[in-house]
This record gives sequence, structure tokens and C-alpha cells, in this order.
Amino acid sequence: MWELKEPKPVKLFVGILAANEDCLQAAIEALTSEFGKADFLSDVWPFTQTDYYNQETGEHILRQFVSIERLIKPGELAKIKHRTNKLEKKLAKRLNVDLARPVNLDPGVIEPSKLILATTKNYSHRIYIGQKMYAEVTLIFDRGNWQSLPYTYPDYRQECYHNFFDKVRKRLLEQLKSIH
Repeated sequence: MWELKEPKPVKLFVGILAANEDCLQAAIEALTSEFGKADFLSDVWPFTQTDYYNQETGEHILRQFVSIERLIKPGELAKIKHRTNKLEKKLAKRLNVDLARPVNLDPGVIEPSKLILATTKNYSHRIYIGQKMYAEVTLIFDRGNWQSLPYTYPDYRQECYHNFFDKVRKRLLEQLKSIH
């Protein structure tokens, strides 16, 4: 008989797309209120790789990542995606911006060997994770570097993102050592 093992905890992060600085700050506050203290915030970058979100979020979209200090179980990702969807709707009502979706929140997790994003959309490379949610391995960590895959979003291929994810991954490794 095979012995089943509990998966190791993972690092939750959320990618934020926001219409402006006020929306970005409101999103960070909502996320830390919902999920706990942030241990890292990335720099703020312009999101110019696609105009896919422009109609909902505006034409000068900002990108920032928030890493949550507390580790989570990897099986929580679908539930977390539902929670971030609800936060988006609350923020859309609360923020004084004439846009349908002034904030877009995309949760994911970092494991030592990969970065996984949750999504509501199915596609050939995505796996159903329950609760009407899917997930994809967006980046893998191999030979000391983040590696893109054929379907990796263009912005996730950028070195500046990889540098931020390196910092989060290192913190995860420290936290995992302290657990054992």
C-alpha cells in the first residue's frame, strides 16, 4: 500500500491590475485585510503587453504583485480565487472610478519548483482544481532561473517579474526550513 503524504505549504501571491494608484492601494489594503500581512510588494509597472483589459480597467493599467506572509495549503487555491473575485466586485462598487473592473486580482502560488496561477477559464494546458476553477503552471524554476512555457503570458516572461518571484521563492524556502 502506498503512503500518501500531505503536500508542503505554498506561498500565496496576488497579481493586481489596477486603473490607477488609488485603485492599486485599495486592492492591497483589501488583500491584506482578507489574507493577512504582506511580506513583499513588487515595484509598480505599466501593464502594456496587451489591451485585453483596457475596456474594463482603463488605458493606463498598473501591475503590482503582493506576496502574503502566511503559507497556505495548495488545495486552497480555488477557494482563494473565489474570494479574490468577490473582492474585485466589492472594490468596483466602492471605488469612485467609471470603469467596470477598476481592479483585477489574480491569485497564484509559488512552490520551490513552479509558479501556478488560478483562473476561471479552461484551456488545453489548464487543469480543473474544483469549485469551477482551473490552474496552470505558468513558470517553472529550473537550474536557478524561472523558465517560461509556450503558453506563459507575455508579462510573466519579464525579468523584473522573475526577480520579484525569486525573492518570494527564497522567503518560501526559509519558511519551509523553519517548519521542519
